[in-house]
Amino acid sequence: MTGFRKQAQSGIQVIDRLRALLEALAAAGGEANLKTLTADTGLATSTAFRILAAAEANGMILRDPQGRYAFAPRLADWAELIAGRNDLCTLARPSMIWLRDQIRETVNLSIQEQDEVLYVDRATPSRMMRVEQIIGSRAPLHCTAVGKLMLARQDPAAVAAYAQRSGLRALTRHSIVSLEPLQQELARIRSQGYALDNEETEEGVGCIGVLIEADLPWIVGLSISAPMERRELSWVKSLHEAARRILRSLRGRKVTLNVHYPESPTATHL
Repeated sequence: MTGFRKQAQSGIQVIDRLRALLEALAAAGGEANLKTLTADTGLATSTAFRILAAAEANGMILRDPQGRYAFAPRLADWAELIAGRNDLCTLARPSMIWLRDQIRETVNLSIQEQDEVLYVDRATPSRMMRVEQIIGSRAPLHCTAVGKLMLARQDPAAVAAYAQRSGLRALTRHSIVSLEPLQQELARIRSQGYALDNEETEEGVGCIGVLIEADLPWIVGLSISAPMERRELSWVKSLHEAARRILRSLRGRKVTLNVHYPESPTATHL
């Protein structure tokens, strides 16, 4: 008996038959001729040909000159929409917006990429004077709040190796540029559970960061960026709450990552 006849029916015959043909095509590795598809579904050749022709006309199926059928790119586009539901930025955004609205400052989502922080998404307030971190931009770990947290996860030998590789390059006059002060800063961060960027990446800009302790392929950071004179340590509580909310949204999902580049990136500004 064919696989088509064993499957549950939807009540709409042509849809059931199209599904059977698509599943047979998938079982054949995504490419098959009409003879194979009719044998696997039990459909009459004329019926299968007619349904596949309609699917081809609607951009779901491709047919080459040799009469072999394959999935069309449109199906991949639809699948991408489903995959987007598990995207890190998509899942984190509601909590980022919640945090932004609580404090009325810019909220950043970032990951570690080797010796740098990579900014993958942001939520900016409507106020005119604000900090905007360019999505897709990078910064050395030792100069940023979340980057220091990422370093704080490593043992002293690994931190020393990082210092050797990076040279602890200064981005501003406030940047940490030698190993001993960096190790002291990381010890303080381990005890307090959050980190600060005190104008170390950009003059006049202060940040507070935490990590989202999720089982992911990336180490993920959440931070608040604000003009230094407006930054408040009282935000730490809300920052931790937003991180917990994001963590809950990630549980039980196979999370993907698609960096949400803006159409026209603007420089970080106040």
